[in-house]
This record gives sequence, C-alpha cells and structure tokens, in this order.
Amino acid sequence: MPESETFRAVMNGDLDIRHLAREDLPQVLEIERQSYSHPWAEAVFQDCFRDNYRLWAACQGDVLIGYAVVAYMVDEAHLLNLCVHPGRQGQGLGRQLLRHLLAEAGREQIRQTILEVRLSNDAAHQLYLAEGFDEIGRRPGYYPDAEGREDARVMAFRFSA
Repeated sequence: MPESETFRAVMNGDLDIRHLAREDLPQVLEIERQSYSHPWAEAVFQDCFRDNYRLWAACQGDVLIGYAVVAYMVDEAHLLNLCVHPGRQGQGLGRQLLRHLLAEAGREQIRQTILEVRLSNDAAHQLYLAEGFDEIGRRPGYYPDAEGREDARVMAFRFSA
C-alpha cells in the first residue's frame, strides 16, 4: 500500500504511544528526512538507546507517525526531538505525544523539562506555550539552516512541587 494510503487507512485509529524500539528506526529516519532540512543521522538515534534516555513512538495501528527523544539528567529532562509525520501535522498528535512525555517525566519526579525550538517554528513555539512552557533564553546560531545558522528559543516546563 502506498504511504499516503497507509496514512488514510489509519487516520481514524487511536493513537498508541509506546517505547521506541531499534526496529522502528527505518520509519523514524524516513519521517526525520521528510520533516527537517538537517535531519539527524541514524548514528545519533542509535546513540540515544541508553538508560538515561526516554524514546517514545506514536503509532496508529502498525504505522509509526511520530516520535520523541528525551534525555534525563538528574532531575531535569531535555526534549531533544519531537516530530510528527508531515502528512499528519496539525491534528493534535504532537500535543498528545508532548503531554505523554511530560506525564512520564512527572512520574519520574523530574523537576523541569527544557527544549530548544527554532525561532522560525511558530507552530511548535505556540504548542509549547499552550502546554505551559516558558521561554527562558535564546541560543544564538543553534540550528543549521539554508543561510548558515538560526537562533533557538530555550523553553522550560516546570513541574509543581
């Protein structure tokens, strides 16, 4: 079945969020390549399969449609990558995945979750604001882009005591 038909076929299915497995990497890499001008290499994802990382897969049926990579450091979580297939964006799936990883971080007694987001990524910025993140700083030249480098907003979600 062509990819677009696969996504239509599972469109009405429930979202299942589970641990990402190494076997998911071919699907993850395809979504990564379709979503970013400077996608992560497979080796970067492989390096994230460690005890202090939480890797999440968002699936509908057997189809992986999104993923998140979070690094844990003592009582802080760093959201390194949250991505939803371009054909599935704008449907609230990223929000569900974000809420899941925050709930899991809260269960693990994390004090705060931080992330970086491109200045030009207004949709993600608005999502993070709506979900309770605050901008706490900027990282000049953090992301590569077509003209050189782009600044990042640094955002934090602080859990209640």
